[in-house]
Amino acid sequence: MTVTIARQGEIATVTVDNPPVNALSAALRQGLWDAVATLDADASVAAVVLVCAGRTFIAGADVTEFGKPPVPPHLPDLVARIEAAAKPWVAAIHGSALGGGLEVAMGCRFRVAAPDASLGLPEVSLGIVPGAGGTVR
Repeated sequence: MTVTIARQGEIATVTVDNPPVNALSAALRQGLWDAVATLDADASVAAVVLVCAGRTFIAGADVTEFGKPPVPPHLPDLVARIEAAAKPWVAAIHGSALGGGLEVAMGCRFRVAAPDASLGLPEVSLGIVPGAGGTVR
């Protein structure tokens, strides 16, 4: 799992790479948390684009962490941090943005999606309310 930052002029690109579906593991959440802090402190950056490697955007929770004690940073805190970032974040969505992945995208100031992208909160079909503010953004 990697979260990398590349800069081109005033634009920073944050790339998430957590095969196979860029699931929101604790390590990925921490990587994004650290990226927000790094880029907020970088005066040369005016805006941030969030992209994902592979075939999909962040496709939701990491099912390997289900049933384990939660590890910070917690998703609601991460989404709030992205939303409150000093620089505007833009989610560049391809493939699927599901559950927590869609909530991360909704925390970004702007979102752009490929024509064939799919967005959803599948947890609602199980009677679960999105946990990171997905019903109010």
